[in-house]
Amino acid sequence: MSQMTILRVGSRRSPLAQWQTNYVQRELQKHYPQVQLKVCYIQTRADKNRDKPLHHFSAGAFTKELDWALLQKEIDFAVHSLKDLPTTLPPGLKLAAITKREDARDAFYSPKGLSFAELPRGAVVATGSLRRRAQLLYLRPDLQIVPIRGNVETRIRKVQSSFWDGTILALAGLKRLGFSQKGVEPFSYEEMLPAAGQGSLAVVCREGEEGLCKLLGCVEERGAFLATTGERACLQALGGGCQLPLGVYGKIEGEELILRGVLLDLEGKERVYALVSGKAGGAEELGKRLAKELLRKGGEKIIQSIFEKF
Repeated sequence: MSQMTILRVGSRRSPLAQWQTNYVQRELQKHYPQVQLKVCYIQTRADKNRDKPLHHFSAGAFTKELDWALLQKEIDFAVHSLKDLPTTLPPGLKLAAITKREDARDAFYSPKGLSFAELPRGAVVATGSLRRRAQLLYLRPDLQIVPIRGNVETRIRKVQSSFWDGTILALAGLKRLGFSQKGVEPFSYEEMLPAAGQGSLAVVCREGEEGLCKLLGCVEERGAFLATTGERACLQALGGGCQLPLGVYGKIEGEELILRGVLLDLEGKERVYALVSGKAGGAEELGKRLAKELLRKGGEKIIQSIFEKF
């Protein structure tokens, strides 16, 4: 490709989504300096309805409108947070690349400057994620959990202007936005496992456009692709999404992929944990194996009880 090329990229309008799209543009231009992006901002149903809990949306709460724009050829590709991307894409769409991963951990933020261990008994922590809620209650059953919605900045402002003691945010988003205020404390992976794909970005395009797909593939990072493929395979095998309190994290060590997962009931009272490892090239099968282990250890009963409530 030698001539100037303009590609239309679909993005949500939040500051974090804009950062993510700009990142993909910078990475693309390292390999193809002649490629320019025209950003097309698209509002999703989850953006329009910020009061409805995420687990009450069907799959694709943050992606469906961008999928439609792709299928209608209004844009050439879309950039998403990988953790927002359903494990099954609509017919006609393809996952072109998974980017290098930022720190995948969750972080506790307290506007009062408290560490998680310093929270008093009965402290109020805000999160709209069932996964984070369940893991918080497992660690600290005394906590009061209240719902919260909005982008990173909105949630931080809500906590700062309330009586709440803290909230949980993805460390990747905080780092990308340069948020370094006092009171940010990452959880260890032993304390809280992230959502499948957390920390990586997904680039989606139409099937059949092999030239574009190859071009977009230059932003992919092999280790992130393998680790998150295993994570997403586990999530898909369990039939989950926002409704499932599943934490899963994959780590590449040499040629091996180590996958660990945790599944909890909604109140954090029942918890099953599993770990599997094997050749990184078999990431998808490893993810399915992890799901089977979680089910074997009691996850099937947990999932049944959760789906009965939804």
